[in-house]
Amino acid sequence: MPHPLIIQLRFTRSEFQRALEGLSDADARRRLLPMNCISWNIGHLAWHEQGMWLADFQGQTPLPYLNELYGYNQPASTPPLAESLEAWQTVTKMTDPFLDTLTTQQLQEMSLTDDDDPIILYTAGSLMQRLIYHYWYHTGEIMAIRQMLGHTNLAEFVGDIDTEAPYRPH
Repeated sequence: MPHPLIIQLRFTRSEFQRALEGLSDADARRRLLPMNCISWNIGHLAWHEQGMWLADFQGQTPLPYLNELYGYNQPASTPPLAESLEAWQTVTKMTDPFLDTLTTQQLQEMSLTDDDDPIILYTAGSLMQRLIYHYWYHTGEIMAIRQMLGHTNLAEFVGDIDTEAPYRPH
């Protein structure tokens, strides 16, 4: 069974996907300033996962274009929904086998240094938490955009965490 933190990430991803249900390409590409559009947010999270789990920890960058299109501080864009979803699905499928192998010890001991300050050390566990919170940030943003676009019957609260990702000590 995967580490409890990995189960939390997978639940978070499923809630992210739930926020996208019924979304059209046209609405996914609408940009309500100052926010980015929904399809950009999808690609941005693919960029984040690829950067950490594939590039930093495994030396792989299967979709290098994510760095230029969706990286932090890159210019705003309004990519097609299908393109962003395909990138996100590709990256998450590629990261999952690696994530399934992580143990508590590895989450505590595997680390990266900060590019701007090499003294700062980030453990894989703290990076995992950062990613989970990053997903929740953009999930909330997506729901706000959808409300502003007039979408109705949206999810109103976190899904079935008690069944899908209950608390488990590590």
